[in-house]
Amino acid sequence: LTTSPILVLPDTGEYFEVFCEALHQGLGSVLMQEGRVVAYVSRQLKTLERNYPTHDLKLVAVVFALKSWRHYLYGARLSVFSDHKSLKYLFDQKELNLRQRRWMEFLKDFDFQLMYRLGKESVVADALIRKSIHMSAMMIRELELIEQFRDLRLEVEVVQDHISCSMITITNEFLR
Repeated sequence: LTTSPILVLPDTGEYFEVFCEALHQGLGSVLMQEGRVVAYVSRQLKTLERNYPTHDLKLVAVVFALKSWRHYLYGARLSVFSDHKSLKYLFDQKELNLRQRRWMEFLKDFDFQLMYRLGKESVVADALIRKSIHMSAMMIRELELIEQFRDLRLEVEVVQDHISCSMITITNEFLR
């Protein structure tokens, strides 16, 4: 990390690689060029997405990644890597539900190959999902603390050259 940049600027004339990962908690993707990271993106699943079958969840990850970076990827050649083998045969399927049809219409705008990659090799995309989940848990705890701080009471007395803090009341909820 001290000798090379963490993120590189994309070269729109070069080939892109997108690594996608989906778990039942969130989505994560990495955009790369020539083995170097251009961008990262992740998010938690929406409420309805938590009920999607695995096949649709993996497809959501691909659509999410391409939507996130369409300004880089539109008109460029790219490979999209997923750890779900059946996605390779997506364009050959005869029966698709409405959601899949909508996604397929979106995917047709891109010049890409969908390729299989073992899940354990998608370390970065997987870590992004876990980071997103961890950050949301921290935000929930932070909101709880803010609510508890509202119960604090502080009495301050100003005496000539100094301020005297005479009493702080902390409720039992805060000490949990």
